[in-house]
Amino acid sequence: MATEGEKGQVKLLGVTLSPFVVRVCIALALKGIDYEIIQEHFMHPKSELLLKSNPVHKKVPVLIHNGKPVCESMNIVQYIEEAWGNKGPNLMPKDPYERAIARFWASFVDDKLLPSMEAALYGPGEQLQKAVEESVTNFLLIEEALRTNHCFAGKVYFGGDEIGSIDIALGGLSSFIKSVEKATDSVLIDPEKMPLLSAWMDRFCKIDVVKEVMPDPAEYIPVRKARMISPPTAN
Repeated sequence: MATEGEKGQVKLLGVTLSPFVVRVCIALALKGIDYEIIQEHFMHPKSELLLKSNPVHKKVPVLIHNGKPVCESMNIVQYIEEAWGNKGPNLMPKDPYERAIARFWASFVDDKLLPSMEAALYGPGEQLQKAVEESVTNFLLIEEALRTNHCFAGKVYFGGDEIGSIDIALGGLSSFIKSVEKATDSVLIDPEKMPLLSAWMDRFCKIDVVKEVMPDPAEYIPVRKARMISPPTAN
């Protein structure tokens, strides 16, 4: 629970359907930070506050803490850990090597996995199957890391016994992943081929703070049609 002094000092510009915004909501909830969410809209003109707060990318999410904006979802997650490190679970490992590994895999999710899934959901039909196959390949790499990387092997979450930054980076996409599977009639995370990743996803999605902010996968379908015309507005 946030202290009285925190109330009104933390605002989040976002779209509740955005997996990027979901990441930040999960991190804030885990740290027990009270905040005000200021809704933007996928198909509406961007607000003056958003344009002022993120003049470079002009995208959500933007965390405003004591009047100062912080942009980009995983950058915000790291900021939350550093600003409220004495509250809740540690979102980043203390060990420098493990922190580097966490940053690597969070970047892998955004730089490799997410583009392939977006291509499967929003791209032209002739590229769909290739994008689905690329997504599966990327998930298999994560499965292999869960099995062999000593930072993750045998642990409940990527972060250990508690959720960490990689869990938030990948888990924040869980509804988006399910919507891609439904829209493309495919299985991206096959429990037989990826038992560790599948079990991790089940555990992650059952966490209360995750269930409270995770959108319904069906909500992405109408957005899919609109996003085929308009570029994404979140990161």
